[in-house]
Amino acid sequence: MNVLLVLLAFWLPGLVFGAAIQLRGWTLAAAAPMLTFGLVALGIPVLGRFGIRWTTLNVALWTLVLSAAGFGLAFAVTRFTRRRHPDWEEPERPARSVRDHVLIGLGVAAGMGIGTVTILRGFRSIDNVQQGWDAPFHANLVRWIAEHGDARPSTVGTIANLPNETHYFYPDTYHALLALVFGKGGLTIMPTLNLAALAVVLTVPLGVAAMCHAWRMPAIGVAAAATVSACFTVFPYDSLWRGPLWPFVAGVALIPAMLAVARHLLEPRSIAGPVAIGVGVAGLAGLHTSVVFVVIVYFLLILLAVVFRFEKIVWRRSLTSLVASVVLAAAFGIPVVLPSLYNAGGVTSAFWASEATVSGAFGETITFSPMAAFPQWWIGIPAIIGVFLLVKHRRMLWMVGAYVVLGTLFAATVSMESNLIHTLSSPFYNDNWRVAALVPLAGCVAFGEFVHTASGWFAEKVAPRLPNLKPATLTLAGVVVVALVVGGLSRGGYIGRNAARLQLNYSDGPTVSKDEETAFAWLAQHTAPGERVLNDKADGSVWMYALAGVMPTQWNFYGAELNTDAGYLSVYANEVEKYPEVRRLLTNLKVRYAFVGEGKVTKTTPNDVGLLGLDKSPGFKLVYHNAGASIYEIEGQQGVVASGAAPGSPAGNGQ
Repeated sequence: MNVLLVLLAFWLPGLVFGAAIQLRGWTLAAAAPMLTFGLVALGIPVLGRFGIRWTTLNVALWTLVLSAAGFGLAFAVTRFTRRRHPDWEEPERPARSVRDHVLIGLGVAAGMGIGTVTILRGFRSIDNVQQGWDAPFHANLVRWIAEHGDARPSTVGTIANLPNETHYFYPDTYHALLALVFGKGGLTIMPTLNLAALAVVLTVPLGVAAMCHAWRMPAIGVAAAATVSACFTVFPYDSLWRGPLWPFVAGVALIPAMLAVARHLLEPRSIAGPVAIGVGVAGLAGLHTSVVFVVIVYFLLILLAVVFRFEKIVWRRSLTSLVASVVLAAAFGIPVVLPSLYNAGGVTSAFWASEATVSGAFGETITFSPMAAFPQWWIGIPAIIGVFLLVKHRRMLWMVGAYVVLGTLFAATVSMESNLIHTLSSPFYNDNWRVAALVPLAGCVAFGEFVHTASGWFAEKVAPRLPNLKPATLTLAGVVVVALVVGGLSRGGYIGRNAARLQLNYSDGPTVSKDEETAFAWLAQHTAPGERVLNDKADGSVWMYALAGVMPTQWNFYGAELNTDAGYLSVYANEVEKYPEVRRLLTNLKVRYAFVGEGKVTKTTPNDVGLLGLDKSPGFKLVYHNAGASIYEIEGQQGVVASGAAPGSPAGNGQ
């Protein structure tokens, strides 16, 4: 039931809107999540501006209004075009047989199956907490939006330890969508986040299939590309355990859907292409601004392919759609992107050291195994062969160009340091892993081309010996042979390898343990709304709000600035009897309890000195203890809340 809620949230709004603007078939199915995020990104400032709460009902009405407008516009434009250009007919599209569509569907199902098994094995349980640095921020943001009914980034500074910063910005389209399902059907925060990650993984095979189908790859190649899209370690799995980079992964996962829609610019169908691209750009920008730069690279390469006549176009028909797409992308995307300028300096100034030699980076790129200690030979080698086959067959050459451009950017970023490289990688926080995530898409397409060519070669060689079998049967037999060989050598599409990577940050600690979660639950029973709990930025206590609804004084692992109330307490809280300012701030923040956890986000993150030695500090009384956490009641603070909070219990009630 819960997974259906999340899948409906991802697909249903986009399906309604996409159908209204005349998207159809595989492209509609793949673009639906992208359009959903676009509708959310556009709705956040509009609903917030008019004081309309961010709720499921209001967002549903917003979707219906835009869908009705899209349907009306599509109807009017189609009617006008037919009257103005009666000689224009629907562009010829190579027909796919039912067997072709079934084959593509099987490829998508195989990719989704591999992705699902990998995710479930990697997470161990959908209730498990992700132990990475960024996870509590994302979790807190989802809960904050759900509880406050306002998804505008300017209203969420509190959870970034910036409560008075009205210009604060973080792209929260992903979180705003999840806030709509959080709490529904019993969905707590970790199932919400983990099932959303699964939904994102499911979009990848579908998007790759729609893209390859739209750009005329043979059905066998489409199916193979969709299947292998769930096998590359660096994307999506590395960005799900490291970070985790949930919104960024969602944005990159939806790039293939955007490229499928892009085909409508060469073969216009009413307003489908321009409107879907405009709304899609808003959605991708709302997920992560850097994804827009990647889309621009792809679109420029498609334009070059058109200019050099590798892709056909009828300029007389397509020019209006091209211009409309640029206008709508700017109109919908710029308002979403502009607020990000608040934090642009922080993004571009981030620094990550090189992690490979130049030759090593080149090897990682050509084997489609970025950031891997050992290459994924059994899909990497067919993929690099497929790159040359794409060139030979003059198919999707713009994708080959993207592989060269993005692969070179990765190789340079991970192995060299220069001002130029830092500038080019700055939209990605100069992060090797984020740039690496952009490489496998070309590998999917190239692998599909390899399987198509290899199965055809197999059929051609075997045909003289089996003259009674149809060529199509022999080709499918070739596909089965390739699948058995690659699947066997890769041990089921690298499921075990990729699941093991995910498991690195899905366990009982080291950041927050089950014992700490139990202590959070105790706090939830003994605190009142509006009350805060004094906590250490370095342990798992920054999770207490997301997991139990208890507000901490420190919301993330970076910690509050020292010139803030929370920052002052982080240094002097354990001297409450010595400094009257400590007592005053505790009262202002409505703090009665202090939480000290045994977990730690990294070994090098320093603990707050103001929470050290509380068991020996005057004014602190231990009221709860278990193997993973201790909770202290601060003497003299019992009256900071009016009502609704149970008093602390004697120590010893823990597990």
